[in-house]
Amino acid sequence: MIVTMVSEDDPVTNKAPADSSPYWSKTTKVIVVIFVLLAVVWLMGRFKSLIGMLVIAGILSYLLEPIISFIDRRTTVRRGLIIIFVYLTLAIAIISGFFALGLATFEQVGNLITLLPALIENGTETISTFITRSEPTQIGPFVINPTIVPWERITDQLLGMLDPVFSQSTTVVSRLATSTVRTVFNVVFVFIISLYLAIDLPNFSGYVKDFAQQPGYRADAERLLPELSHVWRAYLRGQIILGLVIFIVVWIGLTLLGVQNSLALGLLGGLLEFVPTLGPVLSAGVAILVAFFQPSNYLGLEAWQFALAVLILMVVIQQVENNLLVPRIVGGALDLHPVLVIVGVFMGAALAGVLGAILAAPIVASLKVVGQYTWRKLFDLPPFPPDVGTEETTPEEPPPSVIMVE
Repeated sequence: MIVTMVSEDDPVTNKAPADSSPYWSKTTKVIVVIFVLLAVVWLMGRFKSLIGMLVIAGILSYLLEPIISFIDRRTTVRRGLIIIFVYLTLAIAIISGFFALGLATFEQVGNLITLLPALIENGTETISTFITRSEPTQIGPFVINPTIVPWERITDQLLGMLDPVFSQSTTVVSRLATSTVRTVFNVVFVFIISLYLAIDLPNFSGYVKDFAQQPGYRADAERLLPELSHVWRAYLRGQIILGLVIFIVVWIGLTLLGVQNSLALGLLGGLLEFVPTLGPVLSAGVAILVAFFQPSNYLGLEAWQFALAVLILMVVIQQVENNLLVPRIVGGALDLHPVLVIVGVFMGAALAGVLGAILAAPIVASLKVVGQYTWRKLFDLPPFPPDVGTEETTPEEPPPSVIMVE
């Protein structure tokens, strides 16, 4: 009689045959993983601009998926034809919007980019002149003397920090205005890649789950994927809606007040909605500077009064957005502390420029979800927090080995 200890998790019938491919050793696995990671990092650095377009294509297909699925469920038309119809409609809308607002937008954006350095310099000079006429203020044992602040040095540092931004912005505008062929090629490339991604997007979740099935993590993948999808869907669609709303409201509001370049300022406000926390503050600051240094206005207000009116308008818009629009459109999908968002925006901008700053918030939120899962796995806790009203328990012990008698 032979007694063999066999685990239920590894039955005898699942043993690999003798002539099968040999398993890799732990050293080989580590070397392969390191090599793959290095190759990925090198490819991302080598083809940085291409990766940016691929990311935009993926985001576009992800954003259009609900519209495509909605039409697909309610019609008998093939999904491929629906995708072509949706993308053609989007292309027509973009071209129509370009011809409707393109020339005026380019002109006003160019004027705004030209004015910004002068606005910053004049603004710091005005503050410096005002403060030099002020008397030192004593608060308790402390004496505040603003006249000792080196405003000229601050101005030079600000202009030095913003000079790359101005040069890049001018380059972008000139590319869009003169390099039409390259711009059209990039747009067509993004559309084509996005179209093919949209065709296979419904199967993406299944691909990930099947891949996770091999090491036995399919249940975890089925839980993680919806959470990550919720973060990205709520953020991207919410920011697009908020950006459009802010663009229209700021444009109309500044036009009614008589602020110059109101269309460009509205466009700037809408685009900066994609930069959490810092974006609205920057767009409001630019609008206030433009109003303060505007030569005249039809309301007959002084410069500071006109700037104050713009400040009040921007504050009202931001309060309505934060207290009414954001909770209804975005909700608590990100659930991040503002400090984390700000740090993420700066790190994203340093690593990947404008696209990194825009995608910093959902990336940090995704890392938070994955980080919580990893933390709980490291300490042998249940991989996901328990539902409300249930107690958290430690994972069950593996099933005991059984004795088979041959």
